[in-house]
Amino acid sequence: MLETRTDRTDTDVAFAAAAHIAARARTAVSGHGRFCVALSGGRTPWKMLERLVGLDLPWSDIHVFQVDERVAPDGDADRNATKLAAILGASGLPDVNLHLMPVTDADPGRACDAYAQTIARHTREAGLDLVHLGLGEDGHTASLVPGDPVLDLTDRDVARAGPYQGRVRMTLTRPAINRAAERMWVATGASKAQMLARLRAGDGTIPAGRITHRSSVVFADEAANHGAVSGNH
Repeated sequence: MLETRTDRTDTDVAFAAAAHIAARARTAVSGHGRFCVALSGGRTPWKMLERLVGLDLPWSDIHVFQVDERVAPDGDADRNATKLAAILGASGLPDVNLHLMPVTDADPGRACDAYAQTIARHTREAGLDLVHLGLGEDGHTASLVPGDPVLDLTDRDVARAGPYQGRVRMTLTRPAINRAAERMWVATGASKAQMLARLRAGDGTIPAGRITHRSSVVFADEAANHGAVSGNH
């Protein structure tokens, strides 16, 4: 069973998840000189990130990547990058250590290859230290959505997916996510309860269920985790 850490509210979840990332960052920098993390967007994750930037971390040795991104102009409100850059601007992260997906490149294949190469250049054996994932009400994670051929790719780390909810997207693929040293899921709200149960059961009929459970943890609130009490479950 996938390890799940349950807290009462989404704010509690955000704070716990931020503490987890901070601990992993300190360990990675101490152990091999840098910490490479890929982040997803979302309401609770933004709270998580706002909490994280207030912590004392070795920011100069941290590299932040994106799990996925909508294809939209720079500065567009639909872009995760817009919010990500704004929040991280309050941290000590060097601008060159924030690696945004090049979704405005006119050549999608070239853009995906370039981003995969950027990850490989900064990581050990092309493996991220930590990938933060969300969970959709349809069982998607990253921009790996039901029925999209990108879900079955095994020979690329970054690919163009969609359209989904009106936007084409760039996303990490399952191989890139599964090769990371650790995966951290954040799921809050009663609307996520059904899919969280299926994720924890390893249901391979949903995209999230096809992500490895190895070295993975879920941070959830009581509503998402069927009202479980606080603690580790």
